[in-house]
Amino acid sequence: MLVLSRKIGEEIVIADQVRVRILAIHGQRIRLGIMAPESVQVHRAEIHQQRLEFELTQPMTIELLPNSA
Repeated sequence: MLVLSRKIGEEIVIADQVRVRILAIHGQRIRLGIMAPESVQVHRAEIHQQRLEFELTQPMTIELLPNSA
């Protein structure tokens, strides 16, 4: 894990596509701004976990491709 110190207004850049900016610090809470392409999903960890658990409970569907012969 990379650990960084940043001040309000400073950013980190991930893979030339995602920018994370420190917007505010209030006691133990930090407000982040995240800029990412639409193709990159950004979720809080607890929401990400809920989405994974939901996907595991859904029946799997298989799409059959038309016969090319």
